[in-house]
Amino acid sequence: MRRYAWSHLAAVMLAALALASCASRREEAPPSAALPQDDDAFCQSGGKVKIGSPDYVYCRKERDAERNKTTSRADQKQRDLADFMINHPYQP
Repeated sequence: MRRYAWSHLAAVMLAALALASCASRREEAPPSAALPQDDDAFCQSGGKVKIGSPDYVYCRKERDAERNKTTSRADQKQRDLADFMINHPYQP
């Protein structure tokens, strides 16, 4: 009986670690969101556009809008998957 308790505890700990890993990864921003210097480099277009100019501001707004759209699309997919799993608990 003692051996069963340890194996059961180990299985529960592994499952908890796996779920914690999934939860922490979900809250992280996409890799492109973590690199604002890439936005600067992209929007400056090799030095042709100065920081603060209307073209630069427009470019940064477009990049932010695209990033937000991508994040919201990923969140919606996650919600759709959760709804499907709740409504179809026995379907693999």
